[in-house]
Amino acid sequence: MDTEAVRSFVRAAELGQLQRAADELGVTQQAVSKRIAGLERELSVRLFTRTARGVELTLDGQAFLPHARNIVAGVDRAVTAIRPGSRALRVDVLGLRSAQAVILHDYWRSHPEIDLDVVTLRVNDPRAAVAAVQADDVDAMFRTITDPAALPRDVQMIRAFDSPLELLVGPGHPLASARTVTPAQLRRHRIWVPGIAPRSEWAEFYDQLTTYFDLRVDAAGPNFGNEVLLDILADSADVATLVGARDRYIWPTNYDVRRIPIVNPTLAYPISLILPRTNPHPGLRAIINHFGSLAPLPDTTWLPSWAATPHRRDGDITPHRH
Repeated sequence: MDTEAVRSFVRAAELGQLQRAADELGVTQQAVSKRIAGLERELSVRLFTRTARGVELTLDGQAFLPHARNIVAGVDRAVTAIRPGSRALRVDVLGLRSAQAVILHDYWRSHPEIDLDVVTLRVNDPRAAVAAVQADDVDAMFRTITDPAALPRDVQMIRAFDSPLELLVGPGHPLASARTVTPAQLRRHRIWVPGIAPRSEWAEFYDQLTTYFDLRVDAAGPNFGNEVLLDILADSADVATLVGARDRYIWPTNYDVRRIPIVNPTLAYPISLILPRTNPHPGLRAIINHFGSLAPLPDTTWLPSWAATPHRRDGDITPHRH
């Protein structure tokens, strides 16, 4: 099996576009297309379907992806074994539009000499995500084990930063003209967050949020992606959702979707970084220090219960406090 074809498949699956995968791999889009076509012939299945926005995995492609990642990671580990120190710092940001991806990109723009590999492991169960760190598939990942006692001894978890939430609504929503909103104002409105994965850290976050503020968060229906969610919000007079203030969203001008800060208190999602306890990648220290330079949140900020639990053990890397 052509491992470069497998690598092209993985990057195309993670980025959703053949051209972006080609740009990252330093080859032409035609080369990526040929590699994937050859892989499909070898496997006798279709791995992608083409859409107006790029490519999407077929069911066979979804089944093959985690195994393909293992193949690529195994090849990278083999190369690293004979060329110590040659591998880029590999960080899982969960989503390329997430606050952590935005902040990491800002850091890289100021330090372009950093050899950085940004990936998005589509794993909801935090225990499965931690396994990727333990297996050296990634050097660090933005995930949280909400019960520190369940954290394996060979990894550490640090609080990276807290991401304030905003209300996202269309122009016809009753709160569309508000400059800020409070949690109390949200109680009578439907907040739609489709596809909350059971046992995920964000499922626990929304459980605590709704209980504490008596909010109505509707998780019904599958998550068809940000574009579909924005389509629905733009046309709806009663549906809203919550997004991180630093999350990157782009929508057509005619949608007139509004992002409204939540205050009194600010609602924030605590974002942690999981990395090996011993011999972490040397490039992580500077990135962790960068988190400490972020602007602090207001004193009146609500966080879930686990955010008050110390993550650090003696000998762990410690970020600057903020």
